[in-house]
Amino acid sequence: MATIRKEISTVAHPEDVWAALRDIGALHTRLVPGFVVDTRLEPGARIVTFGNGMVVRETIVTVDDNERRLVWSATGGALVHHNASAQVITDASGQTKVVWIADLLPDEAAEPIAAMMEQGMAVMKETLDRLVATGTK
Repeated sequence: MATIRKEISTVAHPEDVWAALRDIGALHTRLVPGFVVDTRLEPGARIVTFGNGMVVRETIVTVDDNERRLVWSATGGALVHHNASAQVITDASGQTKVVWIADLLPDEAAEPIAAMMEQGMAVMKETLDRLVATGTK
């Protein structure tokens, strides 16, 4: 099973980052606009439309406010298995970080999924850093 781990640092406050991440129906407006162009909620899940046209159903497994951690499982496309988590952490220097980890099968899907995650993290960093620059949440 392939494991992909991506991490960003942001100047945004951890509470603001978590508020955007835990807003599971607003990926396309609050967290990764353009990378995700639409998010529709269903009971226990969300339907995510990516900017590249891919549509995936993500079952929401956990929204943990204490750990500031979101876990989901995706179905659709060529993946046999996909489970992912994103967590907001504050490191020893007080910097806010977001760590996104995905476990997936088949292993051959790791390269294109890693590229998508890299793109998504770049958009996320830009969006979160803008929270501080514009004073919005």
